[in-house]
Amino acid sequence: MKRNFIEIDEEKCNGCGDCVVACAEGALEIIDGKAKVINESFCDGLGACIGHCPTDALKIIQKDVAEFDEKAVEEHLGNKSVKEKGYDVACNCPGMAVQDFRDEKKENTDSGERQEVKSELRQWPIQLHLVNPAAPYFQRCNLLIAASCAAFSFGNFHNDLLKDHALVIACPKLDRTEGYVEKLTKIIKTGGVLSVTVARMEVPCCTGLTMMVKDAIKESGQKVPFLEEVVSINGEIK
Repeated sequence: MKRNFIEIDEEKCNGCGDCVVACAEGALEIIDGKAKVINESFCDGLGACIGHCPTDALKIIQKDVAEFDEKAVEEHLGNKSVKEKGYDVACNCPGMAVQDFRDEKKENTDSGERQEVKSELRQWPIQLHLVNPAAPYFQRCNLLIAASCAAFSFGNFHNDLLKDHALVIACPKLDRTEGYVEKLTKIIKTGGVLSVTVARMEVPCCTGLTMMVKDAIKESGQKVPFLEEVVSINGEIK
């Protein structure tokens, strides 16, 4: 069938791998120093990878290729997991390894001079560019989508916002946000997300995060409870 599909100019491609990280479907890999589409049915043709290419080697074209197969993508992503460790080893990059530590018990500890407060983080990675929408910790979760500055600004971020939530972080001003709505849509739709909370800063540029999340909820077609928490620049919930 003829549909939108990614075209890679190998002369321009420098093999940096940024497009591989941005492809939530795992359709791209670096082979012999160049980005390659490893299976036509894995590419959804949305072009989320394009904005991440520093050499302008990618573009969307109309091409006669196999139909996009969402089920095959899910199986493909699942096969990348090292099941005994729960790692997703796409690109052999430790920073992208899916780690699920929801079952680990964390307790406040007293180190003598100071008490160490436990982290409520339940998974890795957390940056929206890097997360896998099919990761197990997104299944039937309460999802927190936080602006990158929020945790640094709000002192009780872990206890009041992060606890019992799966987390993704993003900056609507400084990130390359192409594909963010599509990825959030997949997380919400395929994960059966129970609720969505946005934690953003009060500065005007941060409203873009709320807009993207609302668009994603709408695109998902799911009726999901939505909450927006706004953090002031002096670290208080408004």
